Formats: sequence, structure tokens, C-alpha cells
Amino acid sequence: MLTIRNLTKQFYQRTDEVTVVNNLSLTVKKGQVFGLIGPNGAGKTTTVKLIAGLLFADKGRITIGGFPAGSLEAKRKIGFMNENPQFYYHLKAREVLEFVADLFEIDKELASKKIKALLKEVGLQDAAELAVRKFSKGMHQRLAFAVAQINDPELLILDEPLDGLDPLGRLDFKQMILKLKKSGATIFFSSHILSDVEEICDEVAILHKGRIIAQGAPKALVKSSKQSLEELFVRSIRNEI
Repeated sequence: MLTIRNLTKQFYQRTDEVTVVNNLSLTVKKGQVFGLIGPNGAGKTTTVKLIAGLLFADKGRITIGGFPAGSLEAKRKIGFMNENPQFYYHLKAREVLEFVADLFEIDKELASKKIKALLKEVGLQDAAELAVRKFSKGMHQRLAFAVAQINDPELLILDEPLDGLDPLGRLDFKQMILKLKKSGATIFFSSHILSDVEEICDEVAILHKGRIIAQGAPKALVKSSKQSLEELFVRSIRNEI
């Protein structure tokens, strides 16, 4: 579903070039939950934005369902949830979803049914007519998750979806992600909450300074290293410093 080959992204700071993603390669199979983990500044968000087509690589190639990332065909296959979702604050939750449904040219009658179902799924059915400016951080996350699903994407790209959620919210999100997996969706997400990653991911990759330094199924990584995922993560990063 998602293939990344020799991906490199650099940014310019005054006279210096900073390599944020460094010759990155990975494959996410259809129906997988894939977690990208790493410390702050590792390049997770840049990688996510490159996959979503919001940034363009200096080198390398990304394909989604066989189509180049950023192409119209690829965009039709994805749903994207930003780390810090922003909405038109004067709109109600229902209106936000209607706006996005219009962008995807979804039939209004079908969109109405999908919006009602999605608001219920993410726990915002009672906030459908509430202006977004009155939302808490957790409610913003829930709405963003609903927005990412409005087009029934084959690949969900989530940047720190569990960030800022209370324990109940994190549990709800994990259950929703696993439910989407059962329906056949593929989920790629970044996170720094290692316990959640270990619990729901089929495969994880540890990113440090734009490079993958460890990758595999969480249970296999834990078994081979005889450490928890958190201990393996800390050791791997420290060995790279």
C-alpha cells in the first residue's frame, strides 16, 4: 500500500543544509498498522508530510497504492490527520465535515449519513452543533480523526494522533484504529507513546536523525532484545548519540 525508497529531505537554515530525512526506505503492507517512533526532531512529522504530499522530497520516491505521493490519484486513497489540526473556528463540527465532504465531491445525502455515523464513532454526536472554537484539545483530535475518514481512505496517515488525549481518549482511539484495520484499512502513524505503539502496531520503525535504526514487529523486537520496547528505544537512540 505504501512504499518509500531512498527518501531524502533537506531544509536550509541560513547558509547550512539540514538533512531531516536521510535515505529512508520502508514498506507498509495493505491492512497493516505501522508505527513510526522517534525522539523530538527525528524527522517523523516531515516523513508524514512527505507521504501526505504536503512536502516534496529532494531525493527518492513514495508511492501509495502504486501512485506517486502528492498525485491526485494518491490523494484520493488517503486520509490525513495533522499533529495540530486547525479548523475554521466559527464552523460547527457537522459543518466542518460537510465542508470536507464537498471537497471530495461526496453526494450530499450520502455525506449526511457518513457524517452522522462518523460523529457517533468518534464520540462527538452530542457536539455536532457546537462551534469548533469551544472544543477542547481532545475534541479537536476526535474531529480531525473523523475528517480523515470522510472519504473512506485506503491509507490513513496520522501524525501523533494520541497526543494530548486523556487515558479514556487514548483507549477510544486505539479501539477505533483496530476497528479500521479489521475493515481492511491501512494505518501509518507517528507517535512517541511507546506503550500504545507496542499494543496496536503490526510493525514499528525507530527513526533517529532521519534514519531508521531499528524495525520489525514489536513482539519480535522485544523478544530478540529481551527488553521492553521502551528500553530498546532508549538504548538504540543512546547508541546513536
